[in-house]
Amino acid sequence: MWQQVEIQLPAMRRGFHLITDQVEAALSKLSPVSVGLLHVQLLHTSASLTINENADPSVRRDMEKHFSYMVPEDQPYYEHIYEGSDDMPAHIKASMLGASLTIPIRDKRLCLGIWQGVYLGEHRDHGGSRKLVLTLQGEPC
Repeated sequence: MWQQVEIQLPAMRRGFHLITDQVEAALSKLSPVSVGLLHVQLLHTSASLTINENADPSVRRDMEKHFSYMVPEDQPYYEHIYEGSDDMPAHIKASMLGASLTIPIRDKRLCLGIWQGVYLGEHRDHGGSRKLVLTLQGEPC
């Protein structure tokens, strides 16, 4: 069985944000599956998705600091500068981390480790709201 839903996340400041609850809420609106895969696709080129530490917020702050250091703004070799100094670095960070995740589903729930959560990496200062397409495939309960 295949199912799909699109959700819209509110605008968030630059940084890494836990969105596990929003993904789980959207999953709960679909017909439950006992075993399956959830594919999460971000429909934007200047933000990203990743799975990482869900308990200590300092991990998310350190992720932002590291990626900002690793991919700095205002480099003289950037040509794509029309949308601001944060735009080209945002595209690079998004390509490094990726725009999609595939997460196993077990017993109607995301099958994540105890300390894992789904992050949205917002790489723009004012990125706006972000859309996700969630596609669920699995064995009906």
